[in-house]
Amino acid sequence: MHESILVYSGRRYLWVALAVIAVAAAVYGIHDPGEPPNGGTWLGYTLGTLSAMLVVWLMWFGVRKRSYMSTAGTTQGWLSGHVYLGTTLLVLATLHSGMQMGWNVHTLAYVFMWAVILSGFYGVYAYRRYPRWVTENRGEMNREQMLARVSDIDRRCMKVAQELPADIQELTTSAVNRTTVGGGWRAQLSGRDYSQVVMPASSDSSETGHEIAANPDQQTAIFWLADRLSRSTDAGLSLKLKELESLLAGKAALLRRVRADIRLHGFLQAWLYVHVPLSFGLIAALFVHIITVFLYW
Repeated sequence: MHESILVYSGRRYLWVALAVIAVAAAVYGIHDPGEPPNGGTWLGYTLGTLSAMLVVWLMWFGVRKRSYMSTAGTTQGWLSGHVYLGTTLLVLATLHSGMQMGWNVHTLAYVFMWAVILSGFYGVYAYRRYPRWVTENRGEMNREQMLARVSDIDRRCMKVAQELPADIQELTTSAVNRTTVGGGWRAQLSGRDYSQVVMPASSDSSETGHEIAANPDQQTAIFWLADRLSRSTDAGLSLKLKELESLLAGKAALLRRVRADIRLHGFLQAWLYVHVPLSFGLIAALFVHIITVFLYW
């Protein structure tokens, strides 16, 4: 999908966009209004009208892609036109303005247009790159399968810990129960691991309190088990500790892939939360721009 929209039908809309830009630039070059170029000349009104019609058509794509029974062209074709013809606005609207900018609603509409188009460019980049990264990160599993495997590892950890001393059981249980995946939008987009673990009181200490520590990638729990292993003189206990370390390391690797999957999907969705509101902001600013022009010019 992300490849085909750029090469759809032999890049038909790319050539249409280039033709529109070439004609507009040529007419602008030979146009002599007898005053500095601006949106109030016949060419300015023509380019402004064409730009406004394009904006409305581009916004209509949101309706078209949800009209599954529509026969008005394919969704891929509409999206290809959306990308290429939307880009022509950078030229058409600039020529419409005659490069006359000021601190007013007209420039506000122009700024909104640039913001919408630039966010659209990011969307094209995201849909060209992120799906491939998602596939590479997942391997042969989807997110549900990865999470199911994490749950299986947790069950195995708990089973191993049942045969071990109370402090190891406590650490393992808290590492399992306090593992977090996803969360709010910041956690999803940052990919940070906010997991925690309850650190057991040292067996050779008089302390009875317990400390809740950050446990990113299960490293705090793994380091504690490694330290416990280094002090162990029981061969059976050592084997169980090594097994727990190995299980937690495997769990950490899976969780990194899950967080990466959530993060990539988050970036795929996040740009829409910028692009769509900006698009409606553009429509509002464009409406005010048009009304102002006809009322006061």
